[in-house]
Parts: sequence; C-alpha cells; structure tokens
Amino acid sequence: MTTSSTTPKPLVLVVDDYQDAREMYAEYLEFSGFRVAEAKNGQEALDKAFELRPDIILMDLSLPIIDGWEATRRLKNDDRTRTIPVVALTGHAMTGQSDEAKGAGCDSFVTKPCLPDALVDEVRRILATRGGSRPG
Repeated sequence: MTTSSTTPKPLVLVVDDYQDAREMYAEYLEFSGFRVAEAKNGQEALDKAFELRPDIILMDLSLPIIDGWEATRRLKNDDRTRTIPVVALTGHAMTGQSDEAKGAGCDSFVTKPCLPDALVDEVRRILATRGGSRPG
C-alpha cells in the first residue's frame, strides 16, 4: 500500500429542487463513502460544478431558473467541466427521453423515484468506467 498520495473520496454533486430528495440521496451517498455537495437549481449546479469540480453530477432535469437539460449542455460545453459525468435524474420516464438526455450530454439516465442503492450502484459504475482519472 502506498501512502504517498491519499485519494480523497469521490465528490458527488446532487442537483434536485426537492430538499427531501437531495437530503435522502446525500445521506445515502455519504453513508456509502462519498463526499457530497448539493444544489437546488440549475444555476447553483453550474456555480458549484465550476467551483468544486465534482467527480460526478446527479442532475434532476426539472429544475427552476435553469433546467437540468440546459445546465448539462453548458457543463458539457465548458472545458472546465466537460469530462465530468452527468447522471440525469427524472420523474418523467417517457419514451425517448433517455436519448434526449444523452443528446444533451448526460452520461447516464435514472428514473425517479429510484432506490438509493440503485443510484449508488450507478454512481460507482460510471466512476469505474472513468478509471479514476480526473480533470486537473
């Protein structure tokens, strides 16, 4: 075991306008070994993403101020944040919406309500596919 570099726990930015949902996901993610930051609208999500550079973003698509679709497009069009995976969270499981989410730049799509276990599993799966590399 090397002690020269301690890797911090991955940081997850949870973006949801419902406080109860944010708190539930945040609690479960922290319990599962992640650090968590929260945002309640698309503008706050952008500000926090640029400031904190999270390892992954869980983005509700129905948000006030700037919706999750537009926030994701802006993140994916910015050199500082384009490599951060975005998992779309939505309660609208309509046909074709996962394709739309991917078209906006989302790396994955989870329908709410989802069990916290399933969400944590998806976060781990996405982070594993990145190979631990992180934008500097």
